[in-house]
Parts: sequence; C-alpha cells; structure tokens
Amino acid sequence: MRSALALFVFVTAAVLEVAGDAVIRRGLRGGGLLILLAGAVMLAAYGIVVNLLGWDFSHLLGVYVAVFATVAVLVGRFAFRETVPATTWAGLTVIVLGALVIQLGPTFVK
Repeated sequence: MRSALALFVFVTAAVLEVAGDAVIRRGLRGGGLLILLAGAVMLAAYGIVVNLLGWDFSHLLGVYVAVFATVAVLVGRFAFRETVPATTWAGLTVIVLGALVIQLGPTFVK
C-alpha cells in the first residue's frame, strides 16, 4: 500500500513537473504571460505533491528523480515524437538502478 501510494504521488508529481516545464517552454516561445503563469502554477503544484509523502528529503528526491526521468523520456518519445537514442535508455536504466539502491539499500545494509 505504501509503495503504491508513493508511486502514485511520484507519477503525479512528475507529470506536473514535465507538463509545467513544457507549458513554460510554450509561454517563452510566444505563448504569453498567462501561459507562463499556468506553467508556474503547475511547477508549484509539483512541489506540493512530491512532498506529500513526508519522507526524508534526500530519500524522497533520490527516488523521485528516477520517476521524473522516466516520465520525461516517455513524454519526449511519445508526446513530442522525439527519437530517443540508446544511450538515453542506458542512462535512464542507470538512474532507475540508482533509485532502487536508495529505496532498497537500507533494507540490506544496516
């Protein structure tokens, strides 16, 4: 249950962060002030959502980075139709493995 809630919070936060950045990007490229403000609100919402879990900050963001990176690469690939090179997938794998060490490491090393 705890891990399902954490995954939901992380995915929601990552979507808000990626979307907020995309909206700000649009605003800076001729979208206007309201678009920029909408992006800023989304980024603020990300900051609130990601901190709902109450985890230690380093643990929280260490694990969140993997979820964010995964969502960012997938959005780039499917929403923006970018070609994602094999090196990006390899790097993403390293990031996800690092998050697993952060999440599960304390269980094995005491």
